[in-house]
Amino acid sequence: MKTILFEQTGKPADILRLTDAPLPEPGPNEVRIKVIASPINPSDLMFVQNLYGIRPTLPSGAGFEGVGIVDALGEGVQMQTGTRASFTAVGTWSEYAIAHQRSLIPIPDSIPDDVAAQLFVNPFTAYAMVQDSGVPEGGWLMLTAAGSAFGKLVIQFCQMRGIRTIGTVRRNDLNDELKALGLTEVINVETENLPARVKQITDGAGVTCVLDAVGGQTASDALKCLGRGGTMIIYGVLSLDDPSVNAGLMIFRELTIKGFWLTDWMRRVDSQIRQDVAKNVVNLLASGKIQLPIDASYPLDQIAEAVEHADRPGRWGKILLKP
Repeated sequence: MKTILFEQTGKPADILRLTDAPLPEPGPNEVRIKVIASPINPSDLMFVQNLYGIRPTLPSGAGFEGVGIVDALGEGVQMQTGTRASFTAVGTWSEYAIAHQRSLIPIPDSIPDDVAAQLFVNPFTAYAMVQDSGVPEGGWLMLTAAGSAFGKLVIQFCQMRGIRTIGTVRRNDLNDELKALGLTEVINVETENLPARVKQITDGAGVTCVLDAVGGQTASDALKCLGRGGTMIIYGVLSLDDPSVNAGLMIFRELTIKGFWLTDWMRRVDSQIRQDVAKNVVNLLASGKIQLPIDASYPLDQIAEAVEHADRPGRWGKILLKP
């Protein structure tokens, strides 16, 4: 089979290689999946660079999620071959992948492959973080990097809950599209003073929660936008720079900063919450109420072009790999 591997960590476009490998066999409680499509997420690119919470064991496959058809069952698996499912594993950028049966979510016919391929990482994270934000209906939530695929999901989930949103951008080319998705206010951090604009928008009250993916100066400025008792949830560091923290601000506004990693969230919540989130996300995608746009699709033999496109600013949708 054809699969993407890397033997050292580094810049994805330089080290990822298309390789021939033996067809894998599922072990106990595992299934083999013939992959239809797999997205390129920021977490995938960080993993390849050894910057993620899970460290690669070299040589390693790449890609954390996808959609495919179950074509072989390991011992103890109670399901049918031929099932189309969303799944998570290490090494989904491949013609075939091995996944634990617990990671599979059967997909209804109403959800197309391109959407099902993106079912887990961004939708689950966005849904869980909006829940964890504690922002009530009518309250204000701010998100940095609002034009990302994840940001678009947060905007849509917030609109459904009646939460007002402020999104930061660095260019204005996506502003109209973000407003159409439900973003209440947009702030260009290259041309506007972020804390001053948020103070103006919220009549001086500040926002209840900030979801930050950028770090660095943007996160430092975003912290100043929190109202009393507010919370910043950090789920990424796209700038690769740590934010600076104003201790006085933290003390006298009683602010909280915490991290969010979907892997840990899935471990700490009970199975009923995980099932409820899965059901809600699947139902929203099946109904078409939540959109997961695609910017482009690439075959495995164009992996360098694909990861470079995925890392390019200004994309509207996700980049998919299709074996």
